[in-house]
Amino acid sequence: MPTNEQRRAAAKRKLERQLTNRAERARRRKQLTIAGSVLGVVVAVAAATGVYFLTKGEDKKDDTAAPEASLTAAAPPAAEPKADLVNCTYSDSQKPADKPVTKPVKTEVPTTGANARISMSMETSAGPIGLTLNNAESPCTVNSFVSLADQKYFDGTSCHRMTTGEGLKVLQCGDPTGTGMGGPGYQFANEYPTDQYAAGDPSSQQAVAYKRGVLAMANAGPGTNGSQFFIVYGDSELPPQYTIFGSVDENTMATLDKIAAGGSDDANGPGDGRPKTAVEIQSVMLDN
Repeated sequence: MPTNEQRRAAAKRKLERQLTNRAERARRRKQLTIAGSVLGVVVAVAAATGVYFLTKGEDKKDDTAAPEASLTAAAPPAAEPKADLVNCTYSDSQKPADKPVTKPVKTEVPTTGANARISMSMETSAGPIGLTLNNAESPCTVNSFVSLADQKYFDGTSCHRMTTGEGLKVLQCGDPTGTGMGGPGYQFANEYPTDQYAAGDPSSQQAVAYKRGVLAMANAGPGTNGSQFFIVYGDSELPPQYTIFGSVDENTMATLDKIAAGGSDDANGPGDGRPKTAVEIQSVMLDN
């Protein structure tokens, strides 16, 4: 049985870890601070071409373009600290899996201490991309991404979409069909920053800034996250309806810059299509 002195030392260490994690979360929130701008034109182009912007394409298409948002949209509230354990729910989607895979086995996800941040390496045909996943803010998303990577779901898939328009610079990946319509056969709810807004809050529909280096989930509406994700290679504007679950390591942003420099084939309209520099994901693995 531990002595009183040992218990006090353990409690002190736990408090120090908590303070360190809070400081790190505050730093990350500052980096991912969101400020408003415009989305409507891009959504209108996507609707006209029958392609969903940043979606899995599993839900009914909305032919109404989003209204232009205020240029002075407020930043979202700061993320509340998650509990030490978060219960995650993964439900079957209407569309079956496009590549054999199972739902995450683990549904209780720890979010503090050594579990707050997770490092992964994504090897692609265009070069390496290092990822740091923010488990403290989006644990269920990170849990799913790691599960898919462990099952080699992403291996051999291509990044099927790149946008190059003003205010919208993203590379979209994670679809085994390469069409923008594929997924893992299950879905789950949005997390940060969507979960910082009350239901029905109109500011949750105003475009805000997704900064260069952000790693976020694509979806086809609330609660439809699956396997498709996007990487922001240049500061972009979107409503805070796309879960931010990590960032690209700065020392590998050159890979994204090389892909971006090749441009898009504009197959979906001006500034929206497949990257001219082919990007095949060869592997996604946890760093030791």
